[in-house]
Amino acid sequence: MTSREPGAPIPPLERRIDIADMVSYAGATWDWHRMHYDMAYIESAGFTAPIVDGQMLGALMAECMQDWLGPDARLTTLGFRFLTPVEAGSVVRCDGVVESVEPGKIKCALTVHILSSSGSVVGIAASGRAEANTL
Repeated sequence: MTSREPGAPIPPLERRIDIADMVSYAGATWDWHRMHYDMAYIESAGFTAPIVDGQMLGALMAECMQDWLGPDARLTTLGFRFLTPVEAGSVVRCDGVVESVEPGKIKCALTVHILSSSGSVVGIAASGRAEANTL
């Protein structure tokens, strides 16, 4: 476990998001936007592959925080914005930094990076902030 002091890094969570992940997420959330599966629609919008549902990036941020803080912590606030579309099959990495710590509360900044096949960052998919209650 890393430090929970301001400025400390949050351990990264890396994930490849494939079509099967996207279908599972769409089924769970009832989000069947054509941008996630309809190739004719996707190509007409200028993309070459289905686009990952942006809310999956928020779910990744929440998972990153919860994995780091453990089962006794509760995420209370998560806000983020999309910066770059993520195509199906992409590998993304969520990481962050502790911004502030108060008794029973921690605030962090989070970023979801898009990675190349060699693991280098090629873009930022989303950025945001989260707050959690800790014990």
